[in-house]
Amino acid sequence: MTTSSNILWIKHPLSHFTANNEDASNGIVIDQANGLIIELVAKNRTPITPIHQVFDARQHVLLPGLVNTHHHLYQTLTRALPAAINKSLFPWLKALYPIWAKLQPNMLSLATQVGLTELVLSGCTTVADHHYLFPDALYEAIDIQVNASAKVGCRVTLTRGSMSLGEKDGGLPPQQTVQTDQQILQDSARLIDTYHQSETGSMLNIALAPCSPFSVTTELMIETAKLARQHRVMLHTHLAETEDENNFCLEKFGLRPLDYLESVNWLASDVWLAHGIHFNDSEIQRLGQAKVGICHCPSSNMILASGICRTKELQQAGVKVGLGVDGSASNDGSNMMQEVRQALLINRLRYSADQVTHLDALYWATKGSAQVIGRDDIGELAVGKQADLALFKLDELRFSGSHDPLAALVLCGAHQADAVMCKGQWLVKEGKMLAGDLVELRQQHQQAAFNLCNEL
Repeated sequence: MTTSSNILWIKHPLSHFTANNEDASNGIVIDQANGLIIELVAKNRTPITPIHQVFDARQHVLLPGLVNTHHHLYQTLTRALPAAINKSLFPWLKALYPIWAKLQPNMLSLATQVGLTELVLSGCTTVADHHYLFPDALYEAIDIQVNASAKVGCRVTLTRGSMSLGEKDGGLPPQQTVQTDQQILQDSARLIDTYHQSETGSMLNIALAPCSPFSVTTELMIETAKLARQHRVMLHTHLAETEDENNFCLEKFGLRPLDYLESVNWLASDVWLAHGIHFNDSEIQRLGQAKVGICHCPSSNMILASGICRTKELQQAGVKVGLGVDGSASNDGSNMMQEVRQALLINRLRYSADQVTHLDALYWATKGSAQVIGRDDIGELAVGKQADLALFKLDELRFSGSHDPLAALVLCGAHQADAVMCKGQWLVKEGKMLAGDLVELRQQHQQAAFNLCNEL
């Protein structure tokens, strides 16, 4: 039962975006005790709920907490690495795999904390991470990430990735980074049983995520899907990121990537795919019929020159479309608000200016992304939804002269939130994380990055 001492009114925002066309011109009311939005306050209205606390948002643009549907948090340790700069996907991976194979537990913990902290500061409250490297030292990688994410306080979907085809079997990764199918399936089941929270409002979800069709066996793809459906968890992988991948699948399986996906029972509504760039018209229709989700990763796709996702055609076909920053070695940042702007700009290269707007990009980063990872309790401002939100000020020089606050947030390049709340609890206030020592974290992370990249 709610009591007035827990009731907070986010009052009179400068502008707002609910992701559902509802009116919250005069703010939202939150029950911080149970972490829920309990009222939207329309224009010229006041709350009907007795209010105990007020957050004056007259200088803030109010958004749902952003949702990042694809990341590789460990990659924060290898940003702007000379060996990997100016390479396309496959050569980029070949340059980095030997370095990533030397990851140690403390390195992964620090990398996870840094990436999540960056994301939270950018207004992101939910993060899906795809970790697929399990050398001997990192057998308990997901356990390490569970503990690290708890220190930051945002929601996470930790995907138990996998690679079972090393170089000797025709795959890309070094042998020390791959595991047997049995090891992968046993650990996947353990992680679901130990950590997955299936209830509404959950802070930690587990999903299963073979790295890609060219890094695992066909049998593992099939068995992973069976295991995920047995436990009712989501499935995730990379697909159709580059033409090289399409050609690889044709050579190895005699199938295009989507045909291969269907052959292993992955063409379904409990699946979301990273990138999804190189689909033809008929494949887009099939994806829509199956209600698959696609995570659009604009910055990564630009850096690796992979191509431009066909977002509008995918949406029109019925595909769920969201956004992801991707790994910090193929983006070199973990900033979800910047990704919204990148999504708008790269789509303007494919579509006319009136076909893709700043509102589309914001939708992809909020409700669209929530749908992609199978959640209907986050990603929008509505009664009964989780109290996840981000508040941005427009007090930097870059915003001077702007007239539409919501458009300015995207067009003028907002990059840091002033306040961030997850499940009714403040994670950021006045632009600063409330938990942890960021100076110490950065120093430890930088040293770990140096140690990793200078051991070779």
